[in-house]
Amino acid sequence: MSNVLIVAEVQNQTIKPATLTAITFAREAATRTGGQVHAVVIGQGIDGAAQEMAKYVATVHAVDGDAYGHPLAEMYAQAIAGAQKASNAALICMAATAHGKDVLPRAAALLEAGMASDVLGFAEASGLAMRRPIQAGNVIATVEITSTIKLVSTRPTEFEAAAPAAQAGTVGALNVTLTAPKTRHVKFDKVTSERPELTDARVVVSGGRGLKDAESFHKLMEPLADKLGAAIGASRAVVDSGWVPNDLQVGQTGKVVAPELYIAVGISGAIQHVAGMKSSKAIVAINKDAEAPIFQIADYGLVADLFKAVPELMEKL
Repeated sequence: MSNVLIVAEVQNQTIKPATLTAITFAREAATRTGGQVHAVVIGQGIDGAAQEMAKYVATVHAVDGDAYGHPLAEMYAQAIAGAQKASNAALICMAATAHGKDVLPRAAALLEAGMASDVLGFAEASGLAMRRPIQAGNVIATVEITSTIKLVSTRPTEFEAAAPAAQAGTVGALNVTLTAPKTRHVKFDKVTSERPELTDARVVVSGGRGLKDAESFHKLMEPLADKLGAAIGASRAVVDSGWVPNDLQVGQTGKVVAPELYIAVGISGAIQHVAGMKSSKAIVAINKDAEAPIFQIADYGLVADLFKAVPELMEKL
């Protein structure tokens, strides 16, 4: 029997939605190993988040302290290693968010354990062989971690959010002995917006190089997003050109999204971009090039001049 440890991600003293998708994976893993699902909640003043997490798992290990006031990977990885020992977990998982990608590999190094990143699910009906994308998502590999302790980051868009368990679990404080840090928090530049967060939005409207310049991007995309209550995304070319900040980039080197509706405006559909949005429930593409690769994955395609089509769409809405 081997327990599974889920690493919760906390924001504003609440559990981030991506963690609930990782719980779904953890529950299936626990069924396969015959163990229980534990969780570790790390931060400063996390009582509320720990109690929230207890609704989903058998045991919550709360690692609370001033050292965790800022999400430094160096400190959080030590807390995860401490929670692994406390939970006797053979499998540790966390959502493959920006924070998860920062923290989990360092924890794997501390535990001298193997790791699989961006996992999509299990490959077989039994066992712990897993599926993960390679080659920008064009190939799905089956991998197996052979170390005693295994770490896994899960792609949030591939799993449904877990429902609370029938019975709430217990919460216990966990003290971890920390080594002196080699990094320090300097500042955090928060991006404030009334629009939904890109990775959590039900609707995403993304613009590409076809919008020609930053002025056109903002003039067309922002009213469309506001009308639909959508988050704004962008292709890598747009971000590299400096039209929008890089936290709006969708793609292999940006954020992976899977909204109910994804509208791609002036985006050709390069592999790099498609890797970050092809799991969307419905994809709408607007592009004047009928041969653009984006139309190969779009559910609805409009071959038209976006400078005419988007205003017409706004009128209809």
